[in-house]
Amino acid sequence: MKAVLDAKPDSGYDDELPQRYHFPSQYRTRLTRCVGDWVVFRRPRAGGGDLAYFAVGQINRIEADTQDAKLYYAMIENFLPFDTPVPWKRAGRYAERSLREVQEPSQIGARLRGNSVRQLETSDFNEIVECGLTQTLARENAIKLGLDSGTLDSTTNSLIDEYALLGERRIAEMLVNRKIRDARFRGAICEAYDNRCAVTGLRIINGGGRAEVQAAHIWPVKDGGPDVVQNGIALSATAH
Repeated sequence: MKAVLDAKPDSGYDDELPQRYHFPSQYRTRLTRCVGDWVVFRRPRAGGGDLAYFAVGQINRIEADTQDAKLYYAMIENFLPFDTPVPWKRAGRYAERSLREVQEPSQIGARLRGNSVRQLETSDFNEIVECGLTQTLARENAIKLGLDSGTLDSTTNSLIDEYALLGERRIAEMLVNRKIRDARFRGAICEAYDNRCAVTGLRIINGGGRAEVQAAHIWPVKDGGPDVVQNGIALSATAH
């Protein structure tokens, strides 16, 4: 089952995204149904703006909190932040069907209270993910992010060319595709470091807007390191 998981830094729960999501026992049944499937994470405020979905991930397993019998952890894998937060309401339309079905807008808050883990329709999930990765998958950013068609395998090229028409299976393929994940990671690291090597200070931009720096994982992916800014650093090839 796909779901939306509300998460915020000051919630009081022992969340440690991207590794785990801490939750009370009332959500255990729902999150157990999510094991092996994808979820999107929503935070109450996005930089002072609208409520927004900020990342996607896969629920690997559920573990009991050994310190409190009423609490559990949903362990996460393949966590991937979006290019930019996806608003929960665009052009007057809520991204979740359960919210679109509420006839009176003033009742939306009541619908969400005590409902921090909510089932998400597959079509809504696909739409949120597509919106969240629009910049990464845009062909005009291909050279900059290392996704130019001449350097990619046919499967990755197909996923990028047809992402707007992707079904559930192909969305899942895209979310675990290493080339696409590296491109998203590269975009985030280059932006965070202003395309500048953290060691040498070198900043060179080549054709197509591609920076000379490489996006390096501090904790390697092969050892379980996540594709998040906090686990990255921009380095020249020599420093890398």
